[in-house]
Amino acid sequence: MGARKRLAAEKRKAEKKNICCAKLRGVPSSPRKMRYVVDMVRGMEVNRALAVLRFSNKAASKDVEKLLRSAIANWEVKNDRKAEDGELFVSRIFVDEGVTLKRMRPAPQGRGYRIRKRSNHVTVFVDTKPNDEKE
Repeated sequence: MGARKRLAAEKRKAEKKNICCAKLRGVPSSPRKMRYVVDMVRGMEVNRALAVLRFSNKAASKDVEKLLRSAIANWEVKNDRKAEDGELFVSRIFVDEGVTLKRMRPAPQGRGYRIRKRSNHVTVFVDTKPNDEKE
């Protein structure tokens, strides 16, 4: 590998040092319902996001809260220290469509209606605030 590529790779690696992610796969709810909850916490500071999820009436908020706690724990293990208040925020969070189970429901006159039981995958990226934003 050339010197230029090595320097670029080291720079990318240093940038990823502060970022940590967690994934939740195969959640048995539709992606549309999950995106509604995810949109509430996108870009928030993690303690505020946890409070919003804790008091939300949506069933999907419990899954997202658990996932966010996992992402925070991953960051703390990666950086060998506890996160301070106001240090971490949700940099990226998105929902992808998972597998769809196809089922049949009996219908009148010998027909069958198709039921699609959707699932989704949620990914959370937790990052520290840059130094110029802390001041």
